[in-house]
Amino acid sequence: MTRIEIQYEGELHCRAVHGPTGTALMTDAPPDNQGKGESFSPTDLVGTAMGTCMLTIMGIYARRKGIDMNGSRVEVLKEMVADPARRIGRLTATFTMPALLTTIQRAALENAARGCPVHHSLHPDVQVDLIFRYA
Repeated sequence: MTRIEIQYEGELHCRAVHGPTGTALMTDAPPDNQGKGESFSPTDLVGTAMGTCMLTIMGIYARRKGIDMNGSRVEVLKEMVADPARRIGRLTATFTMPALLTTIQRAALENAARGCPVHHSLHPDVQVDLIFRYA
């Protein structure tokens, strides 16, 4: 179990502190929801969590199998919807991976990404699209 302490700082800003390390991050409401967009919004953190989780799970698999995936990255696009309630409607994750990976390694890493616990924790109404590019 991990403890995260969150304090409301006013002006729609919150400060979250990771209990084990003391690392802090700030959030702000997005401009389309009364905020200034001065930091990650809470829903931005959902996309961030999914992208970092997927790369981490892929990294665990790669380390175990001796695969070098250094330099891999993911860009997550978050799309909000308003009906029937304001929520995340779609997350599109576009991965850029090393070109030298074999077909078998690529398939295994893509499968590992799909095993991300954050992805599996999302409501089924959130559409998740994964795109893999090998550069």
